[in-house]
Amino acid sequence: MGQSLPNYALRPFLTADTPVLAAIFAAAIEELTGDDYSEAQQEAWAAAAEDEEQFGQKLASELTLIATLQNSPVGFASLKGADHIDMLYVHPSMAGQGVGALLCDALEKLAAGRGAKTLTVDVSDNAAEFFSKRGYVAKQRNTVTVNGEWLANTTMQKTLVAAAPGAPS
Repeated sequence: MGQSLPNYALRPFLTADTPVLAAIFAAAIEELTGDDYSEAQQEAWAAAAEDEEQFGQKLASELTLIATLQNSPVGFASLKGADHIDMLYVHPSMAGQGVGALLCDALEKLAAGRGAKTLTVDVSDNAAEFFSKRGYVAKQRNTVTVNGEWLANTTMQKTLVAAAPGAPS
């Protein structure tokens, strides 16, 4: 018999989730981006979650989904407006195990349901391959200032295929 996949679940963000999501955010940056960003860049980027109240307000202002395993959050993603993935972070111990794909699939469906024809995302260098494999195409290279540090990222875009009216989804 093949190995069964973990039984992940999705649920909406709750304010009480803020501390654990801030920890996932910081851990993902610290442990998964070292090949592409300096320690100073990582620290500046992760500092966005130090003010948990502000971080929670940002998550609450967007459509934020949480992936859980046995009711514990293991990743999260947020959709800003109808057509932009703002955040997608997975706990380092769960990287490469389908959590990011589950979250991305859900946001793509939600964006299409909101009438979006395309979905954009500004991806870190270490996330570009993940999005590329999902059909996202690089549109432009960006340099942004985060807490006094310059970080490079890439705007990627995917064309969403809308289901025909009356077609099963």
